[in-house]
Amino acid sequence: MRYPEAPRLDLVDDLHGHRVADPYRWLEDPDDPRTQEWSRVQDELAAQLLPSLPLRERFAASLGDLVRSGAVGVPVWRGERAFSTRRDPGQEHAVLRVREADGSVRVLVDPMTLDPAGTTTLDAWSPSWEGDRLAYQVSTGGDEESQLFVLDVASGELLDGPIDRCRYSPVGWLPGGEQLFYVRRLAPGLVPAGEEQFHRRVWRHRVGAPADDDVLVHGEGSDPASYFGVRTSRDGRWLVVSRSVGTAPRDDVWLADLSGSTLEPHPPLRELQLGVDAQTAAWVARDGRLWLMSDRDAPRWRLAVADPADPATWVPERWRDVIPQQEGAVLSDVALVDGPDGGLQVLAVHAVDATDRLSLWAGDGGGRVAEVVAPGAGSISGVSAPPEGGPSAWVGYTDYGTPPSVLRWDAGSSTELAPWEQADVAGEVPALTVVETHATSEDGTPVHLFVLSGAGTPDRPRPTVLYGYGGFNVSLTPAYSAQALAWVAAGGIWVVANLRGGSEHGEEWHRAGMRERKQNVFDDFAAAGEHLVAGGWTTHQQLAVMGGSNGGLLVGAALTQRPDLAAAVVCSAPLLDMVRYERFGLGRTWNDEYGTAEDPVELGWLLGYSPYHAVREGTAYPAVLFTTFESDTRVDPLHGRKLAAALQHATASDAPVVLRRETSVGHGARAVSRTVGLAADQLAFLAAHTGLAR
Repeated sequence: MRYPEAPRLDLVDDLHGHRVADPYRWLEDPDDPRTQEWSRVQDELAAQLLPSLPLRERFAASLGDLVRSGAVGVPVWRGERAFSTRRDPGQEHAVLRVREADGSVRVLVDPMTLDPAGTTTLDAWSPSWEGDRLAYQVSTGGDEESQLFVLDVASGELLDGPIDRCRYSPVGWLPGGEQLFYVRRLAPGLVPAGEEQFHRRVWRHRVGAPADDDVLVHGEGSDPASYFGVRTSRDGRWLVVSRSVGTAPRDDVWLADLSGSTLEPHPPLRELQLGVDAQTAAWVARDGRLWLMSDRDAPRWRLAVADPADPATWVPERWRDVIPQQEGAVLSDVALVDGPDGGLQVLAVHAVDATDRLSLWAGDGGGRVAEVVAPGAGSISGVSAPPEGGPSAWVGYTDYGTPPSVLRWDAGSSTELAPWEQADVAGEVPALTVVETHATSEDGTPVHLFVLSGAGTPDRPRPTVLYGYGGFNVSLTPAYSAQALAWVAAGGIWVVANLRGGSEHGEEWHRAGMRERKQNVFDDFAAAGEHLVAGGWTTHQQLAVMGGSNGGLLVGAALTQRPDLAAAVVCSAPLLDMVRYERFGLGRTWNDEYGTAEDPVELGWLLGYSPYHAVREGTAYPAVLFTTFESDTRVDPLHGRKLAAALQHATASDAPVVLRRETSVGHGARAVSRTVGLAADQLAFLAAHTGLAR
């Protein structure tokens, strides 16, 4: 391929005694005429290559059905109303609906009605305690900026909004639906230049009043990269505020008694947890107890209770366990339900080797009551029960062949789940066999793998995609994946690796793959690839690796550290320049995960694996497809540009290095049709370079 001209600057920074070359820094500026011309030619190359790939149309057709399969969200009950999302085959986005007491269902928010172009996404939503009002957040063009609105549920009348700068804002309603707590960034003119994405505060807002009149509740003087959570009790007495700095796996928690409070002055927040290296989610439930789900002294998490009115019980030594930490299982979610005798029980989700299990526990700490039988080896996306209590709960479920659906649990049949709302499947889901196996990483750590194929162990090595993430406490549990199913239907094998850095085995597993231990993640991934080859599933010439975001960093490190591991790479929305990542997008919020170049020791960690800085001229690199999104406000597309240019210059291989850019989409949600186009290009590229269906 004839790649566009990309001048190499003789630019070398001296950072804490390290001489760090950065020949493509000019590609950081999207407005630089050189960047624009370079990007234009890259677009032409991608437009020439990708549509003509042999299996591209076949994958587009297959994905057109599989991606358009439906999805149903877990309902949130408020009074006699249930709020949930649903996407049916043919819909570009899920809609938010309300189910009334008589069973009738109405659509409250449809992103396609708001924006027929399909570039508006529903980011978050929260009904009031009575279910008569709804706060929801939308963003446009992939920017994830989240404008907040409030509507009347019965009439659909818009009562408030838009309120801007609400990205990542939770909402905590007070009874009556007249006031709510939420999180909003300070106005750009009130913060230093370049810090407009930071400086969040917790506010108390009266519906319909100007946002400028909101009462400041908390956040003044906090680290600019702080994220806040807010939760209120059903009776309106208690407010819980939490704070984490960036994505650090620790938080501070405060509790306020709102009894008799007016808008101003706001009651003081009292410290529940401050300056502790642990995560704790706290809320006051209908039984009046303070519930605490925490990894404090319990890296696989536990559930405990205390007295919200007695701060002496807030210290961990006084917590009373309802669900103690379990050996080999990680607690991830709970719902409070009423048992057959009216006593409080807890429906709990635990993960064992990345597969979710459901069980019932006594609310008084009396232990496990029963195991609840799930439909299969899959994932529970959430459990939900009415805050007022009741004998039922709703459970979200998915696995590799089942789109997200909802099941119902009832106290009368406590060990079983019944269907509630099934997502429709578009087209035919291929026959699927899932085999679980373990690779052995360089230091002897076992690494769990899900291996998806059409008929169990193949009769010969087959083209295989190895997918991973390995960071930010993200657990890769079984979930419906149109890309995986389309690849398997075409005769390939799809593998999901549960690498260190995720939460599959609790917080210790996460920390074993972050900061100075990040190399463990890359070693786990390489070991997974070697295990698949040694086991006869595939060969190095038939192996592809794929990842996005932090997973893009993963495959970027894999291709620069082990260019012989795989024949093809898809690197999507990636982090790749780990020396300068903090300067762009939300990068500075991730320095607890990766480290910071401002610290000489931590810079050494980053330089040890930064893919952009690991490129070596004359190396035969595999085929690489970078996919970036120009409206991505989390991971700046400059990362893909810089490594694409470096590889195009350095590679001694004939395998192509291609950059596919997209506009008007960002890091997160997108319309279904755009998902199909992206996935078809990615799979066709991998197929062409692993020999699938040749």
